[in-house]
Amino acid sequence: MIGGTSGIGKALVQVLLDHDYKVGLSGIERDDLSALRNSHNGNLVIKYIDCSKENCSAEIDELVQTLGGLDLMVFSAGVGHLKNTDHTVENNANKVNVLGFTEVADWSYKYFDKQGSGHLVGISSVAGLFGFRNTPGYTAAKGYQINYLEALRQKARRSGSPIYVTDIRPGFVDTDISKDLKRFWVATPEKAARQIFRLIKRKKGVGYVTKRWVLMAIVVKLIPGWLRSRL
Repeated sequence: MIGGTSGIGKALVQVLLDHDYKVGLSGIERDDLSALRNSHNGNLVIKYIDCSKENCSAEIDELVQTLGGLDLMVFSAGVGHLKNTDHTVENNANKVNVLGFTEVADWSYKYFDKQGSGHLVGISSVAGLFGFRNTPGYTAAKGYQINYLEALRQKARRSGSPIYVTDIRPGFVDTDISKDLKRFWVATPEKAARQIFRLIKRKKGVGYVTKRWVLMAIVVKLIPGWLRSRL
């Protein structure tokens, strides 16, 4: 789990542990997770990895070696400055949302391709389906993730190997990223994590969390560009 020390990622770690997964957790927030680790009989390995830095793959290698292998990679890291469109701030966010995501996704696919099996899950966003005037960098980065995951999913299908790529697109979840926005259909991180786990188990190609956000995705696709530019 890349980016599992807060928000959706942290809640998903709990769900995975509750279902007897052995989990490697990484992130930069240094919460006290010792109680969680101790309560699951050593099934949780924690390594603090900053995927905004280049060559974080070497640290992922170390984490996977400690785990003894890898069958499921979840990229849940994300930075959102949703009310700041200054390019320096947005490019710092892109070090995680674009560059870090790309390195982890590429590393994961190559690992699973060599292994002959595996499952890559990316937590993108409904926001990646459209550009929005207040969050151009964030929506563009999430759109990048959506298209990158789709391309890897095509590659996985052509490989003929049991390699799966899942794109999870949450709407509003009660986390710090969206706390200053006007929100609706807000899910708790725990509810989002439970739905994400079910999508992972089903090996879905694309899933919306909560499920009602698929309605928003349909509406967005139907709105013509000239009208969307006036919203």
